[in-house]
Amino acid sequence: MTTWITICETCKRDDWAARGDEKTDGEVLAAEIEARAEKAGVATRRVACTMGCERACNVIVQGAGKIGYSLGKFDGTAEDAEAIVAYAAQHAAAPTGQVPFREWPQGVKGHFVSRHLPLPEPSDGDT
Repeated sequence: MTTWITICETCKRDDWAARGDEKTDGEVLAAEIEARAEKAGVATRRVACTMGCERACNVIVQGAGKIGYSLGKFDGTAEDAEAIVAYAAQHAAAPTGQVPFREWPQGVKGHFVSRHLPLPEPSDGDT
């Protein structure tokens, strides 16, 4: 099953306007992640908002039938992208999506916002 990195491309860190950047911090992070993701065997998609504006830049790592995770407070750097993609590759390799803390890339530690449990499988009687 594919692990996806969903990237908020509209994320702007607090100092974005003062920096006068043309691209949002989310767009910069998305490009950095996309440049690495295919080689790592994970898919990406951009979305307009993940509703985590107070902790931009935000991503979600998820896969069907697996625990998913929201992460935020990234700067949008190449190093951030490298750590996010490395973690997503670990998520892809883990049957449940859980990766032991000691194996997390240093660059994602302290960035986890929430955990999303997989949806329950329908029982035989459900329609």
